[in-house]
Amino acid sequence: MILAIDIGNTNIVIGCIDGKDCLFVERLSTVRTKTELEYAIDIKNVLDIYHIKKADLDGGIISSVVPQITTVAKLAVEKILKKEVLVVGAGIKTGLNIRIDNPAQLGSDLVVDSVAAIAEYPAPLLIFDMGTANTVCVIDKNKNYIGGMIYPGIGVSLDSLTAHASQLGGISLEAPEHIIGKNTAECMKSGTIYSSAAAIDGIIDRLAEELDGEATVIATGGLANKVVPYCRRKIILDDNLLLKGLAVIYRKNRK
Repeated sequence: MILAIDIGNTNIVIGCIDGKDCLFVERLSTVRTKTELEYAIDIKNVLDIYHIKKADLDGGIISSVVPQITTVAKLAVEKILKKEVLVVGAGIKTGLNIRIDNPAQLGSDLVVDSVAAIAEYPAPLLIFDMGTANTVCVIDKNKNYIGGMIYPGIGVSLDSLTAHASQLGGISLEAPEHIIGKNTAECMKSGTIYSSAAAIDGIIDRLAEELDGEATVIATGGLANKVVPYCRRKIILDDNLLLKGLAVIYRKNRK
């Protein structure tokens, strides 16, 4: 069993992978000011909730898009496991053939998503990861990473809307009963959810044209389950995609 951790701009996703099974997935808030000890306590508390002991874990692996806390989190996990923890980055074997202008620029989360999708689903592939930013990974029929897209996430878009429109307040991210809103809150909810769903449908259509055919479409990330049910295209919702990818990479690099 391994401890897999993905550090994102908003959340830190923690899970334990046993073979191909993900035993649990939990989220902590990403706090850039926390110390190594504070993160160690947070992670240890999550493990305790699921009755997982240090002896049960063979090792750990981390992917991160927040460089300020990558080392802090690594040291925190090593404090718990008493073992060296892998960090996805330079020198780590992934098996992913990256065909973009500068492969070193590709975020570790996108690498891990792609590795997991290739291992589990038929190519070509479109992978939507919905968080602070929405990203799209494009994998061709030969399982090469050929590029992608980045655009503002739902939360970022909504925060910008409420910050710049003085009469619009905050709302919860859920679809109203009807697409045509009857009050301000319903209108904002409908606009936020359905515009996001329509954007995904439209992106899939355009990328399918670029790939000269249909692709397997996967959605993951903290906000995917808010939007995917309202999309019209067939999309596989895989909440554990990134953690499964970390497990694949861990096995490739196991000594």
